[in-house]
Amino acid sequence: MTGYGIGGLVLDVPAKSLPALVEWTLTEAQLGAERLHGSGRDADPLLVLTERACERYGLPVALSDAERLTGRLPDGHKVLKQLDRADWQLTKRGFGPWARIYRPAQGRRRQCVQLCIPSWEALDARTWGHAAQLEPAELARVLGTYAARVMTPCGSTAVTGLELMTALNPPTRASEADETGKRHREHRPGSLGEHPMDCAPCEAPDGHPLLAGLPRFHQRGPDEMLFEEAYDWARELTDAECMQRYLVGIDVNLAFGAAANGAVVGLATPPVHVTNPAFDPALPGSWLVDLSHVDLSRVLVGKQWRRLESALLPSPFTPTGERPEGPAWYATPTVAYALELGYDVAPAEAWVREDKGRFLDGWYKRLRNAYVDTMADLGVGEKLGTREFLEAMDGCKQRDPEMAIVLDAVKSTVKGGIGKLRERARGGGWKPGQPWPALSRPTWRPDIRATVISRARINMHRKMINLAAATGRYPVAVLSDCAVYAADGPSPLHVLPYDADDKTVPGSFRLGVSPGMVKHEGTQTTLWAEAVREKYGEVLNLARYVKTGEVTAKDDGE
Repeated sequence: MTGYGIGGLVLDVPAKSLPALVEWTLTEAQLGAERLHGSGRDADPLLVLTERACERYGLPVALSDAERLTGRLPDGHKVLKQLDRADWQLTKRGFGPWARIYRPAQGRRRQCVQLCIPSWEALDARTWGHAAQLEPAELARVLGTYAARVMTPCGSTAVTGLELMTALNPPTRASEADETGKRHREHRPGSLGEHPMDCAPCEAPDGHPLLAGLPRFHQRGPDEMLFEEAYDWARELTDAECMQRYLVGIDVNLAFGAAANGAVVGLATPPVHVTNPAFDPALPGSWLVDLSHVDLSRVLVGKQWRRLESALLPSPFTPTGERPEGPAWYATPTVAYALELGYDVAPAEAWVREDKGRFLDGWYKRLRNAYVDTMADLGVGEKLGTREFLEAMDGCKQRDPEMAIVLDAVKSTVKGGIGKLRERARGGGWKPGQPWPALSRPTWRPDIRATVISRARINMHRKMINLAAATGRYPVAVLSDCAVYAADGPSPLHVLPYDADDKTVPGSFRLGVSPGMVKHEGTQTTLWAEAVREKYGEVLNLARYVKTGEVTAKDDGE
């Protein structure tokens, strides 16, 4: 067998069995990666087994239907017996597409190897594209680049995104030496700690054990449940917009990553319940407050009161863009934005976290650099002018399809990592009433996810009102990080005004490659919009389809 590594490395692999392969990996090949933080641990070696390698080591090339259902080889498989005889163990996940094989650590020496088996659907096409079909050397380049820029993958991109948070911000550190000269493990300030923590009741998703006392089939309203989600809003075009020829979509680069940067979140202590608190925008938490009095027709933009067409803007306080009707739970950034718009707030109660910090800053910086470096590989640099940027973006993924896979994986790592903070009970073998496996993780933190998504939605709204105040342009649809505008021409430059010095409206959308800046998502004609909405209804969110213009039958009524 032949092993392909980073930088064109090629190794002869003499191992004739899987236990021998694991042993060779740790002793002779000495694969792996250095720790990302001094208090963390080195990354375990990752072996990606091709179909030929599976056959060589007695593994099925593909899982059977029953095995796919459980996500693992059945107990008693001959390879599992081989590992057991050689004193190798598997984690509770068993031997699946991402298998972890280990022996208990001896002192500081860790013995662990992870396997990735593409033919078992380890590399999900939704995040890794056609990576599973690549030749071994090409796949080594893709995964090796991802490992060097992000971290060695240890499961899906979502799982890796979550693990990266811990790798960059470990929960413990070595203490100062005691009187005997011995060091002990202690909590590391600024981390989430090593123990799971209960969320506030309003932050718990449906089905959480904290809600076991609610009546059956009870539907919680906004005054019972924190519901911070990304935008999914659309409206009818005005007569003036119908007279314009195009609809232009602009998309925020790495929007959730940009929102994570600088986010102040709760750390390692439980939330504290308070009643009738004075709102503190520097205090992370969840607040029950009535924001229905905020009127978008008159808001502070910068330091000036401005009149806007409120009917043409989504509300910043709900993902649907509908104006709230009464008290509801919001994360701190959402309530702080109401103050920014010039309106007072009076929370009735709150769950706040005094132990706070910018836990995600290092995570953002690493993923930001991975994104920017990979875009540079595709010919899109940070220092390009606006028009040069648009030209460079045109067909960039075709310049290096392998690096395009890495780019999509980096973006999925950001989005999936944030989503994993509120992972719900699901998967093979789990039944209602059983404990959620995710709740045993210190990184199960729906409050942190809510803060990031709140900041992403507020950032989007702030850019939209700055553009509206300066130009009179309003979005016709918004979906998460994509906004669609009517324009006389097909380019984002027909939406965003740039002067001779390459400057645009301060605080609004700016074209560029950095996270938080925007790129061209796609352009369709106004006639196209009228046709698809006539067929599918006015509720159709045009931002979902502006990139390709294709609406499939399953989207009918969405």
